[in-house]
Amino acid sequence: MKLSLMITCLGDMFRPAAGEATVKLLKRLGHTLDFPRAQTCCGQPMFNSGYSDQAREVARHTIEVFEKCETIVVPSGSCAAMVKKEYPHLFEHDAVWGPRAAALASKTFELTDFLVNRLQVTDVGAKFNGQVACHFACHLRLLGQQHELPTLVSHVSGAKVVPLYHEDQCCGFGGSFAVRYPQVSGNMVDDKVRAILQSQADIVVSTDTGCLMNIGGRLHREGHPVEVVHIAELLDRR
Repeated sequence: MKLSLMITCLGDMFRPAAGEATVKLLKRLGHTLDFPRAQTCCGQPMFNSGYSDQAREVARHTIEVFEKCETIVVPSGSCAAMVKKEYPHLFEHDAVWGPRAAALASKTFELTDFLVNRLQVTDVGAKFNGQVACHFACHLRLLGQQHELPTLVSHVSGAKVVPLYHEDQCCGFGGSFAVRYPQVSGNMVDDKVRAILQSQADIVVSTDTGCLMNIGGRLHREGHPVEVVHIAELLDRR
């Protein structure tokens, strides 16, 4: 299958290893990938802050960049949800851009959704000996995804999935939310860190770089050795 990678702003700037692991993983499964270089932000920061006109401007650019692609894979539930759920909403009354937004939404997939539900692949030959906790990024709920992440982790040879208290509770990042409400955000990530430590996990895995940055940053500052990785990075371990 010919795939196009939609990398995220945070992934591009702060966790390129997640994008690289995504490429290696999908190529190992026999697919070809391209990377449209004109891509930029999906527009979610503007949208979440209430700047709908600016979000539409960015969305139009993204639609133009990707609309000739056959299938788009996004290693981020947050950005996938923006394209799949919010683009059609932004252009619901636009006779020209509405159909184009809907067309892009229909062929865009978050990585774990693409693997488990589209490809029907759950075991990619990954190996990791240790206890793994899964943090569910908030936007996975918007996408209706519940089982994909733990299903993939459970098929990693040597990995034991351990329960995480309130696994789908927000870590407090929320993009600009963490900047606008730092005290609330800090309390939320503290709750998440306590749950991770209680799980006795060796590694925490998630689908979104924002969550990884927030959780990993707090763990690091407090001196906890728990590793925090993107699902693509875990699946790339051989």
